[in-house]
Parts: sequence; structure tokens; C-alpha cells
Amino acid sequence: MTSTVPALGTRSAEGSALQAVLLDMDGTLVDSEGFWWDVEVEVFASLGHTLDESWRHVVVGGPMTRSAGFLIEATGADISLDELTVLLNDGFEDRIGRALPLMPGAGRLLAELYEYEIPTALVSASHRRIIDRVLTSLGAHHFSLTVAGDEVPRTKPHPDPYLAAAAGLGADPARCAVIEDTATGVAAAEAAGCQVVAVPSVAPIAPALRRTVVTSLEEVDLTFLHGLMTEMR
Repeated sequence: MTSTVPALGTRSAEGSALQAVLLDMDGTLVDSEGFWWDVEVEVFASLGHTLDESWRHVVVGGPMTRSAGFLIEATGADISLDELTVLLNDGFEDRIGRALPLMPGAGRLLAELYEYEIPTALVSASHRRIIDRVLTSLGAHHFSLTVAGDEVPRTKPHPDPYLAAAAGLGADPARCAVIEDTATGVAAAEAAGCQVVAVPSVAPIAPALRRTVVTSLEEVDLTFLHGLMTEMR
């Protein structure tokens, strides 16, 4: 977990119903979920296996240990989890080094949160080496804190990453807005007690209590997020 700027106690969001905004990375801020799948397809092809397109919905949004483990079991590939993890991270890092498009509305939302000094954390199941590369595109200054999947005892769908982010910002999880694109991430945020905005990327996500579903980050701004917290009162 990496912290870069002061936490909630010195920020202007103190006293507001909205204390912090916690954002997922892949598929939420950066258009990279397809990159992961493409790399998985390529790696398994090099091992002599073809991935079924239906598996994409199984592995999306999950920690690498779960998604890679599933693919090894599904294909019967002769490779260890540790070996596969290295190949996948290497392949993904190469991809994002060539191009990393932001999701529509992501740049505008990050700029607005930064302008109004809302404590903001990047919370991802990706490993630290990947997050640090992506931060060069997102702008590390936009985040008070970053939490990587290999820095917590249990990553998504467990609540640990979001609880760690809220604690690191000195915020009450119930007063944090989480923005996620997958059911796995939504489950983690809801288990942590956060208010969730779901922006589905690969698989649909249904609305639910404490969960609002939108079609794009272009629908989300600071007024929208404050509104979610007002509705909770």
C-alpha cells in the first residue's frame, strides 16, 4: 500500500457525508480488461491450449491467483501458478507500455476529485508492478493512496483492500464511494460496507441496495457522488 498525500484529517472533504472515493483500475479507469484476456489467450496458445470465450466472464475482475488458477485447471496446462503469473504480468506490462486508453469520463472525474481535494484511492487486484506502470498514464498525483492486490492478505472479492484504503485515508467505509466494473469488485466493496457505483465492463451487474449502476463514468461527477451519500441519510 502506497500513500502519497495527506489523509482525510487535513482534507476539505472532512465534515461532508462523502469522505473519500475509492476506485478500481482495470476496466474502471483504464480500458484494460480486454488486454488481460488477450494476454491470457496468447500465453495459453503458446502452451498449446485454446481458451473458451465463455471463460472470460469467469476470470474478469478477479485476483490473478484465482483467474490463473482457474485457467490452469480448465485447460490442464503443464505450468505452475507462479510461472503463469510471471508470464501474464510480463505480457500485460508489455501491452500497457504500447497503449493504455482511459475509460470515457475517467480523466475528467479524476481531475475533478483532485481539484476539490477529495481523498481518493486506487484499489486494484493487480500487482504493484502493474499499478505503478499504469499510474504513469493516470497520474499518480490524483491518488492519496494506492492499494495493490499483492499487498493485502486477501484481495477482491474479500473486503480487505477497501477496508485498508478507507483506514489509510482515515475514512469511515460507510462514507466512501467505490467505483467498480465487475461483480468481484462490487462484492469486495459491499462487504467493506461502502456505497458502490457499478460501471459494468464485461458482464452485467444488477442494481441493489447501496449499489447504483451506470453505463459510463461520464455519468459520474462529484455532485452525483455527494448525492449518493445524501440519499443514505
